Amino acid sequence: MALSPAVTPATTSTPLAPKAWSVLIVSTLAFTVCFMVWMMFGVIGIPLKKSLGLNATEFGLLTATPVLTGSLIRVPLGIWTDRFGGRLVMAILMAVTIPAIWLMAYATQFWHFLVIGLFVGLAGGSFSVGTPYVARWFPKSRQGFAMGVYGAGNSGAAVNKFIAPALVVAFGWAMVPQVYAAVMLAMAVLFWMFSASDPSHRVTTNTSFMDQLKALKDPKVLRYCQYYSIVFGGYVGLSLWMVQYYVGEYGLEIRTAALLAACFSLPGGVLRAIGGWLSDKYGAHQVTWWVMWVSWICLFLLSYPQTDFTIQTINGPQTYHIGLNIYAFTGLMAILGVAWAFGKASVFKYIGDDYPNNIGTISGIVGLAGGLGGFILPIMFGAILDFTGVRSSAFMLMYGVVWVSLIWMYLTEVRTTEVMGSKSFKATH
Repeated sequence: MALSPAVTPATTSTPLAPKAWSVLIVSTLAFTVCFMVWMMFGVIGIPLKKSLGLNATEFGLLTATPVLTGSLIRVPLGIWTDRFGGRLVMAILMAVTIPAIWLMAYATQFWHFLVIGLFVGLAGGSFSVGTPYVARWFPKSRQGFAMGVYGAGNSGAAVNKFIAPALVVAFGWAMVPQVYAAVMLAMAVLFWMFSASDPSHRVTTNTSFMDQLKALKDPKVLRYCQYYSIVFGGYVGLSLWMVQYYVGEYGLEIRTAALLAACFSLPGGVLRAIGGWLSDKYGAHQVTWWVMWVSWICLFLLSYPQTDFTIQTINGPQTYHIGLNIYAFTGLMAILGVAWAFGKASVFKYIGDDYPNNIGTISGIVGLAGGLGGFILPIMFGAILDFTGVRSSAFMLMYGVVWVSLIWMYLTEVRTTEVMGSKSFKATH
């Protein structure tokens, strides 16, 4: 059987464009800053919850609001990137978020934060700009790695957990948006200085926004949307939720809680590049399949609530406790973060392989699905918590969502595909 074009020796030896590495590095840094800003409410939302008297559902809505606009803007941003080039679109996107980030420091009421958060959330759309922008600077055989490195900017969620709590404790929550606005301004300048543009990467099309959405009729696109709603949407949702989870479940102060939450956010971001390399080597299908199973196991264990039960023995009643201590919980979250880092890269390897001439639009649609997952999940986490009073219910919900993907993947891919060897990539491509 002939090798797939994605792994032929001729392809792997394709030389890189002179500016490829510069574009990759500065784009990754820009995405890291954008993601840091996007996840800001995951930390400052904790003192705001107390000062505004919010319940868990309202807290979920507060943290999720920026995710909404960051998700909805992804499809048009992908289209504009194809049409106008990633350098221009990324620079404009960062510039327009700066005033909103700064104004956040002067908000005083719940609706103020929701409205301003919608504009701050535009920063989250940067993923759909950088993915096609970076990918087109690399040959197909290395696009998985390149998109994985760029996607490592998700680690901005962890950077936020290092910086924001320190600022909150030292100066109050209002200092966080002021510092982040200054950082975004500096990053926008650096990006424009060290990025580059190649007119040949632009895709001339007169297709409308609604026409682009017709790609959702493709079963493969829908499947990739489902996968990404877990590995990215779940990542965003839990990144926003974890600090307050540690505070409530284990009684930690905000800096310690944020540090432990970073054990999930950091590997979930920086290891995405390894996921890209694995996807290039073994195929997107094989990596995604095992990611889903690891997620299933971790979420099953994380779902179990703190439980005390009493049984009657020959010596009288005996009470036992079952539940994850802080060390086991953090370890499982770290494993889940690693798995989702690999999964985020493998989903976009699917896109690079199946839609090489339409990466911007398809990545925008899939990114939209993932982002909407990140918007809906924190709200659902809060609503279920208010209803049940069980904090681990967030993981119960995610466990059910992973079940859907596993069944779907089995029915559409696995039944006809070998998943334990190098032949799986060839069988699906």
